[in-house]
Amino acid sequence: TLTILEDYLDNFEGIVIIVSHDRYFLDAVTNKTIELEHKKITCYKGGYSEFIEKKEKIIESGFELICEKGYYNTNTAEIAKNAGVSTGIVYQYFKDKHDILIEALKKYADNIFYPMLNIPAKDFDKSNLNDIIRKMIDSFVQNHKLSKSAHEEIMAMAHLDEEVAFYFHKREMEMTEKISELLVNNGFDSDNLMERVHICIGLIDNLCHEIVYHKHDGLDYDVMT
Repeated sequence: TLTILEDYLDNFEGIVIIVSHDRYFLDAVTNKTIELEHKKITCYKGGYSEFIEKKEKIIESGFELICEKGYYNTNTAEIAKNAGVSTGIVYQYFKDKHDILIEALKKYADNIFYPMLNIPAKDFDKSNLNDIIRKMIDSFVQNHKLSKSAHEEIMAMAHLDEEVAFYFHKREMEMTEKISELLVNNGFDSDNLMERVHICIGLIDNLCHEIVYHKHDGLDYDVMT
């Protein structure tokens, strides 16, 4: 049935707007992709897979350059070159490099800054809380080490850019809420739990900064963890 429909559409000379979750079908029968996001409609040339591939490549390249060179030392032409597309193509997908940065944060920031959000609920148990916290700390430290330049640049942006700051504020609270919910579901006292969890997250983040960046002499990290 789908093949018959594809053949019909291939020979149809008019305009058809298709809404479908089948990306292979969309690739087979479309030559333009319309994206509706944040109350804005944008039209792109090419099928769905081409649209996704180009958009992801621009986001990846932009984030890579911003973390390497700094946000203010990176321009859209450089991002386009790194992504292997024209500058005009970049502007089809994004208003400016700030748009690219925000999309990159949505895509990469959780793995870099909030690995705790990826903790499966099944791994949370009151009897092994110490092991869970240690795993959280190890994961946090490792992510800081793997993406040191990204962490430094994005944290600097969070102090300078309201939209970046708002994103991190929102994610911090979402992480606090998720961990608090997991603790309550495992029998922990809910009194002032959100506040206590939020303080603990801050302590873990500061510990990571000490281990990865500050490295003060005379401190025993085994004791601190």
